[in-house]
Formats: sequence, C-alpha cells, structure tokens
Amino acid sequence: MAAARPALTDSLSFCLAQLTAAAGEGPGGGKDPATNETPLGRALLALRTRHIKAAEGIERFRARGGLRPLLALLRRTAAAGPAPSQAASGSAPSSVASAGSTPGHAPAAESLLTPSLPMRLRKTLDLALSILANCCTEGACRAEVRRLGGILPLVTILQCVKTDSIQNRTARALGNLAMEPESCRDIHSAGAVPFLVESLTACQDSQCLQSIVRALRNLADSPQHRLALAQQGAVRPLAELLATTPDPALTAALVRALLELSRGCSRACAEQLSLGGALGPLVSLASHPKRAIREAAILILANLCAQGLVRPALGNAGGVEVLLGELRRRRSPGGSSSATQQPLVRAVCLLCREAINRARLRDAGGLELLMGLLQDPGASAWHPRVVAALVGFLYDTGALGKLQALGLVPLLARQLCGEAGEEEEEGIEAASWDFPEERTSGQAEGGSFRSLRLWLISEGYAAGPGDISPDWSPERCPMPEPSESVSPTPGQTSMSTPRTLRKPGRIPAATPEEPWGQEGPALLLLSRFSQAPDPSGALVTGPALCGLLAYVTGAPGPPNPRALRILARLTCNPACLEAFVRTYGAALLRAWLVLGVSPDDWPVPHARPVHRSQHRELGEMLLQNLTVQAESPFGVGALTHLLLSGSPEDRVACALTLPFICRKPTLWRRLLLDQGGLRLLLTALTQPAPHPLFLFFAADSLSCLQGLVSPTASPVPLPALPLELDSPPPCLYEPLLGPAPAPAPDLHFVLDSGLQLPAQRAASAAASPFFRALLSGSFAEAQMDLVPLRGLSPGAAWPVLHHLHGCRGCGAALGPVPPPGQPLLGSKAEEALEAAGRFLLPALEEELEEAVGRIHLSPRGGPESVGEVFRLGRPRLAAHCARWTLEPGQCPRKRALALTGLVEAAGEEAGPLTEALLAVVMGIES
Repeated sequence: MAAARPALTDSLSFCLAQLTAAAGEGPGGGKDPATNETPLGRALLALRTRHIKAAEGIERFRARGGLRPLLALLRRTAAAGPAPSQAASGSAPSSVASAGSTPGHAPAAESLLTPSLPMRLRKTLDLALSILANCCTEGACRAEVRRLGGILPLVTILQCVKTDSIQNRTARALGNLAMEPESCRDIHSAGAVPFLVESLTACQDSQCLQSIVRALRNLADSPQHRLALAQQGAVRPLAELLATTPDPALTAALVRALLELSRGCSRACAEQLSLGGALGPLVSLASHPKRAIREAAILILANLCAQGLVRPALGNAGGVEVLLGELRRRRSPGGSSSATQQPLVRAVCLLCREAINRARLRDAGGLELLMGLLQDPGASAWHPRVVAALVGFLYDTGALGKLQALGLVPLLARQLCGEAGEEEEEGIEAASWDFPEERTSGQAEGGSFRSLRLWLISEGYAAGPGDISPDWSPERCPMPEPSESVSPTPGQTSMSTPRTLRKPGRIPAATPEEPWGQEGPALLLLSRFSQAPDPSGALVTGPALCGLLAYVTGAPGPPNPRALRILARLTCNPACLEAFVRTYGAALLRAWLVLGVSPDDWPVPHARPVHRSQHRELGEMLLQNLTVQAESPFGVGALTHLLLSGSPEDRVACALTLPFICRKPTLWRRLLLDQGGLRLLLTALTQPAPHPLFLFFAADSLSCLQGLVSPTASPVPLPALPLELDSPPPCLYEPLLGPAPAPAPDLHFVLDSGLQLPAQRAASAAASPFFRALLSGSFAEAQMDLVPLRGLSPGAAWPVLHHLHGCRGCGAALGPVPPPGQPLLGSKAEEALEAAGRFLLPALEEELEEAVGRIHLSPRGGPESVGEVFRLGRPRLAAHCARWTLEPGQCPRKRALALTGLVEAAGEEAGPLTEALLAVVMGIES
C-alpha cells in the first residue's frame, strides 16, 4: 500500500506563506481574507496544534519571522474597527485606528467585526490570537511582539470584538505579555485596563473570566500600576465576582489577583474591596481546604489593615479573629518562619488603632499574643511596632491590668534603650478611623511612630484617667495649641498643626513639643502605669528602674522629659516608699545619678559620655522627694515596721537605705543605733549579697551615716611617726655594728641561719619582761654569751634588735614591710609582728603596725591593699582599714572596692570587721 502523501500544512514554510499572504505582505497580498479563508484557516490550525506545540516550535516560528505577518493580520483586522475612546483613562492614541490599514479593505474588516461575524472568519481570529498567546509564553517572543507594536492591535480587538472566545484569547495574550515590565507599561499606556474591566463585568464564560483576571493580576506588577488599576475600577468587579461565583477555579484566580492588587493597599483598593462585598468571602476563604487559597485570603486581609477606613468593617466581618488565629498558628512550635509572620504582626498592630477592634483583639487573646512577641528576642525587629500598638490600650483599664500582670513594664523599660527596629512609615490612611468625620485632606501625616508624635505631644491632655473613656482611641487625644507659631529648625520638616479637640471648660496648657523617638510609646505607657494609685508593684522594681535610669543617663541627646516626670511621680508617691526601700531603689538612684555608678559599671567602669551635673541634680531631687516621704508620719511608720517586723531581707534593705533618705537625727538614731539597724547592716556584709551593687550601696550608706554622726568630721590622718620627721632621732643600735663598737657588745643573739647579732644585755633585759627573765633570771641563757633566738629570720630580727636598744622611729620598722601590691601574709612584716608579740614588745607591735599602715594605707594607696592589711588579723590594723575605707572624701568606687576586699578577707569571721566598722562609724575608736 502506497504511503499517504504529506499534507501541505505539515510544512512550516507553507503555513508561513499562507499567513504572509493573508496579512497582505506577500504575493497576492491585499486580497480579501475571505477569498482565501479555507487555506488560511488550515495553516493557522496547523501552526497552533502542530508547529507551535512541537519542541522548540515557538522559537522556530519566531526565527522564521512568523510573528510579523501574524501581527499584521491582527493589525489589519483591528484597524478597521473604532479606536479606543480617548475619554477613557489611559486610552490608546487615535493614530492606532489607521495603523497598517488600507482604504480599499476597510469594508471587509468592518464585515469581519460585525455581530454577524462569519463562523470561519471568527475561527481565523481565534486561531491567530491563540497562536500569539502561546508564543508570548516565551520571553524572546514577548520582546519581539513589543518591538513590532503588537500591543495596540490587541487592545483594539479587546474593545471591538465582544465574543467570549476572542476576549478570552486576547486577555490571555495580554496577560502573557504583561509578564515583562516593559510590556506591562505599554499595555497600561495603550488603555487596556478599562476594556479588561468592561469585559470582566460583561463576560459570563469562566475560562474567559479567568484569563481577564490573570491579565489584571499580571498588570499589577508595581505600586504605580496597582494604584492605576484601582483608580480605573478594576478591584470592585473582582470583589463582586469573588462574592458571587461558585466556580472553584475562578475563585482561586480571583484570590491570587486580589492578593497582588492589595499589596501596599491603596485607599481606592480598600474602598472597592469593601464596597464589592469581598470582606466576608475573604474571611470565609481563610479556612479554605486548599492552602494556597487560604493563605492568599489571609494575606489580603492583612494587606487591607493598612487602610484605616476598612478596618472597622474588617473587624465586623471576623477578620480580627482570623488574623490572630493565623499569627498564633505561625508562631507555634513547628510554625512558619519569621518572614511569613511579618505581615500578620503588622496587621494585628494596625488593628489596635480602633476601639472596636481592640475590644475584639482583647477578647480573642490578642494581648497575650502581643506580649509573646515582646518577650521573644527573635522578634526584636517588631518590638517598637508592638509597643506603639499597645499605646492604643492606654485608657483601657482592664487591658492595662492584664498587660501589667503579663509583665509588660519590665519589657517596656528594656525597650527604652533597646536597638531600634526597622520602622516602616505608614501613610495617613493607616491612622485610626475612630473619628473619620474629622479627617481632612490637608491633615498632618498619620500612621506609625511619626504620627503618634503629632497627637501625643504631652500627657497634659487630660486631668486624669477618668476624663476619657477606656475605649477612647488615644490617636485623637486633645493636644495643646501652640501659643505662637514656631519656625522649624534647620533640617526639620514643618508640619501642620492638627485640629485640637477641647473639652468644655478646660484650656490645655501650651507646652512645647517633646522629643518623640523610638522610646516615645514605651514612655507613654510607663507614664500611664505610674499614674496608678499604687504603681510600686510594677514600676518600682529593679528592671523597671534600671531601664528608666539607663535611658535617662544613656540617651544620646536630652532625654524625653516624660521619663523624668515618671521618676519624680514615683518618688513623690507615698505608696512607693516601701518598694523603693525593699528593692534598694533609693540606693540605686544615688549610685547611678549622684555617684555615676550603674550595675554595668561595677566593678569595672565603662567609658561613656555623661552629663554628671544634670544627673547629680536629678538624683538629689529624687532623693529629696523620698526624704519628704520618709520623714512624714506615714513614712516613719512604714520604715519602723520594715526594720522591726519585716523579713530579714527587708530589714537589711531598710537599714542600708535609711542614711540616704533620713535627715532627722531622732529618726535615724532611733532606727539605726537604738534599734540595731546599723549592726544588722554590718552583719549582713559577709552574707550572700541581695543586690549586684550591695557592697557599693553598703559602703556608701556607712559613709553617709558617718557623716550624719560626725557632720564636721574631717579626714583623720594616721599618727605621725618619728621616722617621717625632717630630723629623725639617731639610731642607738648602729654603733654596735661597726668595726669598733662602743660600747662593746657583751652578748650576741644567734638566729636559725647562724647569723650572730651583737647586743647589750642590760639594754635588752630592760626593754621587755621576756628578755629580762631570759637574760637576767635563772635560765641558762643568763650565763651564755651566745643566746639563740628561734624562728626568726634576719629581716624580722632587725626591728626587734633596734627596739631592744631603744631605737624609736629610726626607720628599722620599715625594713620588713613589703611594698604595696605584694602580700603581707607570710612576709617579714608578719614575722616581725609575731616576734614582737612573742617577746612582749607592745610598743614595737604598734610601731610595726603603723609602718604597715603608712605604706599600704596611705591616701594614695589602692583599695586592693586594704584586704591584705586586714588579713594580718591585728585589731589596730583592722581599725586603720575601716577608717581608710570610710574616710570622708574618699572616692566612692575605691571605698566600695575596699569594703569588698575587707569582706573577702574577713570570710566567715565577721566579728572583727563588724566591730572595726562600727567603731569608725560611731567615732568611738581609740
């Protein structure tokens, strides 16, 4: 049987020739397409079903120049129809109507576009559009189509031919072309959007609708194009379709398109979505079984939160619960990454700007979720946004109570000096919509932290928390009107003054605008907490006070005055007095502000720029506030109760704090001296420290108390020794050491090393009862010329021999004392002191102790020597150590380091240290 002859349409060349002829570009060009309909139709069908679908078929078709005649065919068809209306926004220029047309063929084209379009000619247009749409799936073809001007004919066909199949293929071709940014821009310029929107409302075919929806989605490739689509009404038909269509495939296409159009959601987009009734369906689709549809719907809801006008309706539709539930799911163990949580965090924070949504969020567990974000170090970039969102609950007493119970205050204090997160500026559209009737087009910027600055200038906008409803939004709080116009400083942008909401009978005080940095929202919430009748449990704690003080002393510029007012308010509140005592708050204020030592600066100081004079003034003012409270009848009772009936920790804290906040002698004498507060504090020194700065506080407290006991005391110098006189007394022992001693020695002391030291028997016997019995009594040594001295080295024996022969202040006592920085235990000085005690030479002991004190406890000495001296265990030296430590005018840091050394040297034997310090403080040392 003979093989079948190949069809002519199997040849790409034949198909291209037919296409070229029909387009009027080859032999026979210019003929009516209807006269050659059947060959052209077969060629187009073969191109679509065989040649284009073959491997690399689209590339071959483009390389052989097939796109030019294909577009010419479409252009001829489009040229005879009416041009896109110039009245439409972004419509094509009128020159499109005549591009590529010939007068002789216009009637034929008109017959092609009439409603009675012949089936075969309609099929020809369908096939040509289908081929073009398939070719536009590849990037090289999209670029070629754009270069050949193929977009304008497609727009004209979209406008003129209202057949569903042709509209479907035209929209598909435009959608494929829109995948290139350049082509997308040209499609917008050609005015395709209004005709796509018109087709969207008129078409009933699901496939055609999906193609149009996809084209609109691809045309939303940039913020400018998304805004143009919304302004040309492209969003509302999509929303209406989503609310009515039962087709799952169309629903998926609509959700994808709306997700793209809602990115950076504009006001027009939000309005059309709401008016089109899409909020309820989107909330329902948030629980769709298909993950792609479900997540797209949730992200659309999150994007809509950027527009304040739609947030109340979104909350009414159930969007608050949906977004909270999804964020909670993504934050659960095994949830999604932080990048996928970011839009949901932003949406939930924006929902806090309206009272109705705050109530829903509070009831749905949103406060716990926001607190979880603040407690998560991995979410630190969002912390400023979350804190700003919590400002919305400023007058919601129930929510504030819950936030305080969840630990918000220490987190806010930590936020004051934390690293700034990425601040995403919001437009005025994101501001609260609680008062939409008062908005004007020229109102100052709203939104994120910058907008907060405008409507939260100061906390003087209400006389008290009761003046404003708990559900009132702070974004519309009354603000003081400036008394006069202020010219903006260079580098600042002048902002229009927002409308002031006055309360009847109240004139807000005119206050200058306070600085509003990243710490502004946190300070505002802390200020609100500080206005409670008893804020001690939340704010007068170690973390909260440390955060406030770190901000006040570490701010690069002038700190926000609100932080200073918070501290002043707390110190003036009688309910906070006991908390300041229990938490060592008063001692912390003095150390940090007056003395310039923070917990981070102890024991190793950190270099940082400080404004000591301003900080000292602030600290003294705050301590004076506490003094007023402490010396009031209420304060006296509270302190007495703490010292006598409190827990052991509270009693120690009270004893330590009293010298800082009590100036009445009758009060501090009764509590510290008569009722044992001072001895209690001294006993606690050798116990585990209840605070990182406890020893610093204790040293400062003892010094302050010493100043109270002896207000006119001046530094007490160590007793002068004759060895420091300009003319020291002559040495009485050195004549015995020369080659011709006079008088001649009648005795030699022999050391363990064999060294023989000359001596006078009579002088030695007269210097000490020990040597009197040894050398003049009935012992054998009384008859010996060589008397052994056991357990004595030459260095330690040298001051002993000098002392036996009457030397006082000749410098011999300095010999065995090592220089500062070397240990005293095990030194020649310790050996000499032990020998002086053993040989019953108390005057030598005192001289040696004074020599140790002169070398190691001089005014220029370091605190590290104090512990070394104390370890010798000599009562007089212990008194010297205590006096050096508490000496008036001593550097606070050196004093604390010295006390630390004393505590370490005392170990578990606290008695000698306690007695020495007590004697110095009370001024009763001998």
